[in-house]
Amino acid sequence: MAATDRPPLARIDPAPPERGDAARNRVLILDAARRLIAERGPDAVSTDDIAVAAGVGKGTVFRRFGSRAGLMMVLLDEDETAEQNAFMFGPPPLGPGAPPLERLLAYGEDRLRFVHCHQALLSDAIRDPALRYTGPFALHRTHIRMLLETAETTGNLDAQADALLALLDPDYVAHQLGLGRSLDELSTAWQDTARKLCGH
Repeated sequence: MAATDRPPLARIDPAPPERGDAARNRVLILDAARRLIAERGPDAVSTDDIAVAAGVGKGTVFRRFGSRAGLMMVLLDEDETAEQNAFMFGPPPLGPGAPPLERLLAYGEDRLRFVHCHQALLSDAIRDPALRYTGPFALHRTHIRMLLETAETTGNLDAQADALLALLDPDYVAHQLGLGRSLDELSTAWQDTARKLCGH
């Protein structure tokens, strides 16, 4: 998939050039959100809190980002972009050049660690049904499905891609870790599932 084909990472205001005050407000809102989330965690930060800390009206936050979930997605954008570049264009086995099963296993381990690191923000962002199955989700699903197909996996590839993605859901990962399972155990379970789907 070419870089230009990938779904957008977040729904940001469409494009006339920003006025100076609009660009400044965007920076103030993002900086305030990052600071408050670092201090309290995303669950304890409301849109009102962010607006007050940024010195803007609540309506400005919604005009800039569409929703609270949209703001969370923008906060994730930089790290998501780096991860996507790694699995689409980076060195093997995560990037092109390795056999498809090796790439799939490397992807699962990498994404699981990404989800663990960003669990609270990811969980918060996907509460909006309009964002849960678009943007990064759609790209990750397409990537998994492509690797399954390239590995000559049989059966319903859409269902198999969805099953593998479900094991990387941020709320599922948090629940499993809360039950006492380790990240390594979750990675092994994901890789065992991927191998079985690919006939290994």
